[in-house]
Amino acid sequence: MGQILQQTGHEHVEWFEDPKSRLKAIIALHSTRLGPAAGGCRLWAYASAEGAVADALRLSRGMSYKNAMAGLPLGGGKAVIMRPDGPFDRAALFRAFGDLVESLQGKYLTAEDVGTSIPDMEVVRTRTRFVAGLSAKPGRAGGDPSPWTALGVFNCMQLAVERRFGRGMDGVSVAVQGVGHVGLILARLLHKAGAKLVIADADLDRARGVAAELGATLADPSTILAADVDVVAPCALGSVLDERAIAAMQAKVVCGAANNQLATDADAEALLHRDILYAPDYVVNAGGIINVTCEFLGEDQSRVESRMARMPMRLGCIFDRAETKKVSPAVIADELARELIENTKRVPHDTRVAS
Repeated sequence: MGQILQQTGHEHVEWFEDPKSRLKAIIALHSTRLGPAAGGCRLWAYASAEGAVADALRLSRGMSYKNAMAGLPLGGGKAVIMRPDGPFDRAALFRAFGDLVESLQGKYLTAEDVGTSIPDMEVVRTRTRFVAGLSAKPGRAGGDPSPWTALGVFNCMQLAVERRFGRGMDGVSVAVQGVGHVGLILARLLHKAGAKLVIADADLDRARGVAAELGATLADPSTILAADVDVVAPCALGSVLDERAIAAMQAKVVCGAANNQLATDADAEALLHRDILYAPDYVVNAGGIINVTCEFLGEDQSRVESRMARMPMRLGCIFDRAETKKVSPAVIADELARELIENTKRVPHDTRVAS
């Protein structure tokens, strides 16, 4: 892993295999300068170990930037588990993963992500205290972070729509790509606000059910980014905003919950050249990690809400600076995140977890 660390700037990358539980996992710690590296655990059917490693590296860097921009006392990390082929003992898998997290002695704090859930994290909790995304306790933050992620995206989308169109969400058309946990909640918030929805999901039955519930138009997942709408909200997996997708896009705002939406750094400039306002993903989808952080620190829901309230303000500052410098908001967000990380004196790790 030494070559990877040198090439990517990560502090630590851990690959682990446990034949008994069939666990194959990687934990990537991008930065602990602001505090312990925090980021969820993703369970996915990767085609290769190389693909899993690449995903962990990119996601962990995004978590460093996300946590910095959200003003959290955390660095950035990510765990990726390669989903075993065929049936497997899920509890055994996550017990082994919990042992791996514990072996890092608080350098990494985990929670749920794509493919994992509260029950999975409850299993992890039996092996380590460095985990959140657990069942909520009375008077404290906790539970499924998906609703907070969706709310943050919704609030930031309202700001982006106001900036681009000078109006509220009522009557605005929004294409939601992916209606899983976060995408579904976002779609419901948008529907309540009066938006006209176009939706797509790889699970056609799920998509049909959501369309019927919300009166949305159903689209093909392969073409939804080119839908004739005002806003596109990528809420599935990353790297969907590539040269081809951007060239076909009709929307004038991109604001969604998916991580790593840009396929390459050049695609941020492509959006700018097409006069499409891009809300940087790790700025707008930080609601989940805010809730997780408050859970780690034993804070209550009011603290989650106060941290969340700052998200649109930060996005507005990014838009202002990008407009002044005539560059993509993605460029400004990266610059600000790096400044926060590099210019902050390294702090001792606060590995306290609320009991």
